[in-house]
Parts: sequence; structure tokens; C-alpha cells
Amino acid sequence: MSLRPPQTYFDNTSGKAPLNVLDYEMMAERADSLGRAGLRAEAALASFACASDDERGRLIDEAAAKVYALFIQREICGLKNGRDVVARYAIPGAVMARLGASARQPGNASA
Repeated sequence: MSLRPPQTYFDNTSGKAPLNVLDYEMMAERADSLGRAGLRAEAALASFACASDDERGRLIDEAAAKVYALFIQREICGLKNGRDVVARYAIPGAVMARLGASARQPGNASA
């Protein structure tokens, strides 16, 4: 006599294969990473907004790096449209202009 697992483990009403535990854990980790990236971007943007003119040069690069990381994490999660992020976090144009740009390191002479 052999035992079969219940059929509910194999299919559901959507016709797709059910989520396995590993897929569920990976989706949860992606969502958690997205939340952490959002918090880091929000903190960097708040620091940039409250900065004096002397600090703005350094903080704009930091804010741009954190916002860029947020956009990348959103794409990993399958969220392609970034307009809602720009509106939600009120990302200034100065920060948007620096997305993806890396600060030049002293002593690195590129031709």
C-alpha cells in the first residue's frame, strides 16, 4: 500500500504550482531588503534636506547612492516604475541628477 500526499499540495485554483517554502522565504527576504533600502534612503534624504551648504556636497552623494540602491532593489522585486518612489520620498532633482554616478576618488586619474 502506498500513500499519496493530498492533491492540494500540487495545484491550486489559479492553475499555477503552489509556492514552495524556498520561494516564499526568498520573496520575504526581497521584501525585507526593499524595506531596509527604503529606510536608508529616507534617512539619507532627511539628512540632505537639513544640511548646511558646507555639508550638502557630501550628503548629496550619499543620498544619491541610497536612492539608487532603493531603485535597484525595487527592480529586483519586479517593480519597474520609479515615479511613485520619487513622489513618495519627495526626492529632489539634485539627487535624481546624481543617480548612478559615482564620486571621483582622489588619486584616480582616468583618461
